[in-house]
Amino acid sequence: MARKPDRIRIEVFGPAEAETAEDAFRPSDDAIQSLARLIGRQMAREQFERARALERKQARQNRSSPMR
Repeated sequence: MARKPDRIRIEVFGPAEAETAEDAFRPSDDAIQSLARLIGRQMAREQFERARALERKQARQNRSSPMR
C-alpha cells in the first residue's frame, strides 16, 4: 500500500490582473454562505428535535403520574 502524505498542500492564488479583489473572493464568499446556511439549518433541526423529545418526555411523565 502506498504511503499517504502527512500534509495536504493548499496553494493560494491572488486575483488575476483583470479581476478586482472583491470579484476574486466572491465564489469563496458564496461557498461560505452556503456552508453557514447548511450548518444553521442543522443546528435548528437539532434544537427542534431536542425540544420535541423534552415535550414527549414530559407528556409521558404526566400520563404515568398517579391521579389525585
